[in-house]
Amino acid sequence: MAKVTVVGAGNVGATVADVLAYREVANEVVLLDIKEGVAEGKALDIFQKSPVTMYDTRTVGATNDYSKTANSDVVVITSGLPRKPGMTRDDLIGVNSGIVKSVVEQVVKYSPKAILIIVSNPLDVMTYQAHLTSKFPRNRVIGMAGVLDTARYKAFIAEALNVSVKDVQAQLLGGHGDTMVPLPRYTNVGGIPVTELLPKKKLDAIVERTKNGGGELVKLMGTSAWYAPGASAAAMVEAIIKDQKRVFPCCVKLEGEYGIDDCYLGVPVVLGKKGAEKVLKLKLTKEENELLQTSRKHVLEVMAVLQK
Repeated sequence: MAKVTVVGAGNVGATVADVLAYREVANEVVLLDIKEGVAEGKALDIFQKSPVTMYDTRTVGATNDYSKTANSDVVVITSGLPRKPGMTRDDLIGVNSGIVKSVVEQVVKYSPKAILIIVSNPLDVMTYQAHLTSKFPRNRVIGMAGVLDTARYKAFIAEALNVSVKDVQAQLLGGHGDTMVPLPRYTNVGGIPVTELLPKKKLDAIVERTKNGGGELVKLMGTSAWYAPGASAAAMVEAIIKDQKRVFPCCVKLEGEYGIDDCYLGVPVVLGKKGAEKVLKLKLTKEENELLQTSRKHVLEVMAVLQK
């Protein structure tokens, strides 16, 4: 009997709950928000869809009542202000760190054995905040960024080659945003290295578009994306609940891997019932390692703002 809680019933949180219900990942999905009636309404709407698209997951909504979340196996935290046009992720840090801290305190009180998946921005540092507040081991505090970033990267590659997205495999490292480190060497299409299928100039353009993927959508819509981020977080939950041992790029606390210690950064991990069960270490070129260190420096700068 698996139970999942999604804190924050905005566009991203509601999408997470909807995908989890549709895929029957858990018996019960609790949607929680601070706005009166919003979580209850969206949970009811998702439940009323179940006879049409045929799933048995029960979705329940609650307004600021964390007792409803008790004994959750996984808790997804999407709470916080979304990015507005002209706003950097770093601009959000003051407000969102306070929100994440208060949410995690309540979550830990009612679900002390839960695995936390953080979606709030700025992602890497909000995951660090959740770690500080929860005092959970690193395998149980995971940030969702790499799954989304690789999804965008794979989609753009599939579009450029006019092939199925199902046949594109990719990895990337680093922070969420402008300093992410896509790895064309570890990207293939049906087992064929993408470097053999696309010219360097085209591949570089795809990498740049991936880095600015969130900003592109903010510019178009005036707010952050939600379908792809929500589905990405749901995929992580499914890997954990079903003990799938999926290899996903996730934001975790590094403890010496890649020569980095005590910094939350995106790396490939194995996701299973214990959370981030293993960090996979890739052999990087000098250039890739330099890009990763630049990403680390940027994340540490934002972590320093949080610590102040």
